[in-house]
Amino acid sequence: MDDASRKLFEKSRALVPGGVNSPVRACHNVDSLPLFIAEAHGCHLIDADGKNYIDFVLSWGPMILGHDAAPVTEAVCSAAKRGTSYGAPCPDEVALAEAVVAAMPGLEMVRMVNSGTEATMSALRLARAATGRDKVLKFIGCYHGHADPFLAAAGSGVATFSIPGTPGVPQSVVADTLLAPYNDLAAVEEIFAVHGPAIAAVIVEPVAANMGLVLPKPGFLEGLRALTTQHGSLLVFDEVITGFRVAFGGAQARFNIDPDLTTFGKIIGGGLPVGAFGGKRRYMELVAPQGNVYQAGTLSGNPLAMAAGLATVRALAVADYGALEARTSAFATALRDILAAKGVPVQMPTLASMFCPYFCEHEVTDFAGAKACDQKLFTNFYKQMRAQGIYLAPSGFETGMVSFAHTEDDFSRTLDAARKVAL
Repeated sequence: MDDASRKLFEKSRALVPGGVNSPVRACHNVDSLPLFIAEAHGCHLIDADGKNYIDFVLSWGPMILGHDAAPVTEAVCSAAKRGTSYGAPCPDEVALAEAVVAAMPGLEMVRMVNSGTEATMSALRLARAATGRDKVLKFIGCYHGHADPFLAAAGSGVATFSIPGTPGVPQSVVADTLLAPYNDLAAVEEIFAVHGPAIAAVIVEPVAANMGLVLPKPGFLEGLRALTTQHGSLLVFDEVITGFRVAFGGAQARFNIDPDLTTFGKIIGGGLPVGAFGGKRRYMELVAPQGNVYQAGTLSGNPLAMAAGLATVRALAVADYGALEARTSAFATALRDILAAKGVPVQMPTLASMFCPYFCEHEVTDFAGAKACDQKLFTNFYKQMRAQGIYLAPSGFETGMVSFAHTEDDFSRTLDAARKVAL
């Protein structure tokens, strides 16, 4: 590891729990120490020692236009000159709300918050209030942030560190969280047969991107929509990752599903901290101050985040998603072929601008399948790629991301690095 990052990490460990402010970035799961990033431009990161990396993490998703994208940087700098926080409404929050509602088929109203976690916990509170019910059904390996009710059988960092839920969450809090395997509609039907009148909501990542990358089977999302409608429960799409990434209109547009509520984060902040939850007007009007469901945040609608998000969404409205998907698919296919030629079992699911290397023989359709993949092979692959300047997510339970800033040269250099990997 480079000296500057090592020294920063050693200093940070005395000041910050584990030396990092979010667990996965500690790189424990891949037998590495974290890189400290000094700056980023396009699809490239530069660490504290000045080493350049091709970035396939993209701040875990939001940098779909690339780092330091001119429209976003200019919007943030301009907004900063007008003040960094008002604690009051600003024009850009109205413009961003209008843009998000216009883009997403399932939205009629939206409330800005500060993170994906805040969005999902608020959506759950709203669903419980709207239905007068307590239980929520989530899918094993799906990650909806670190709010207490969602940490039962969660993916992402919880899976990376093999933490069973987490200490500090009372059993009573997760007692109303029901679990089913992702893509298993029969299991959902059985749960509804027993608990249907008590289920406030089903929350799902429409494309599971926190256990690697698991695509929904044909009929799965449609089945959830039918079951929730039949039993008077709300269907909540967690589009924190998929929103504005799998399509401009999110997964709900791509798969033609009409959820009751949707949560957002990542891209709608253009790299700044942000989240949002929205949905049908009849539910959103229950939120205070119009209704009695309380949710608040001093920094919600922050002018810098709103400016960054608005610039990003406006750029994406005219972006060529089809071309990016085709380039990502070609790159992922070539990467899979290179790895397979080394005699190791590999799967490489891809969708839109996301891809994921699974080192296994079987198609991965749920969290159990993801956990059965060879994590030691992934660690070996990760370390050798990073040594060659390729920055991948430091966990086999995270998806790879591609931006509009990635060039054919970036893909070619990444494939060349993969050819040199010994597995």
